[in-house]
Amino acid sequence: MIIAGLIVTALAAALHVYIFWMESLSWDGPQARKTFGVPDSEREATRAFAFNQGFYNLFLAIAAILGIIVTAAGAPAVGLTLALTGTGSMLAAALVLLLSSPDKRRAAVSQGTLPLLAVVALVIGILV
Repeated sequence: MIIAGLIVTALAAALHVYIFWMESLSWDGPQARKTFGVPDSEREATRAFAFNQGFYNLFLAIAAILGIIVTAAGAPAVGLTLALTGTGSMLAAALVLLLSSPDKRRAAVSQGTLPLLAVVALVIGILV
């Protein structure tokens, strides 16, 4: 189950790297415009916020990826802690989005499903 959890952790990390790319590197691009729906009139005013938010997502992905690497290298206590820190934080951020902005339910579910599955699989793997 830990292997399945680490695979889902990698998928969650990849999604968050993609979100980083849209928010920090491609804020004016068509995919970011479609995904985030920020009107052109607000795009410049939100650029710095999005840039910062993108790096937040990247750092969560890095923690999760390091967890996979460290676990594979033979230090599962540290590695799984990192993987759970990364995916747990991703899940918590999705819950905050859901609770604070119910109109963004689709985005919250999209960004929170893989981390939820990763956390559940990793915890089951640890406990079994």
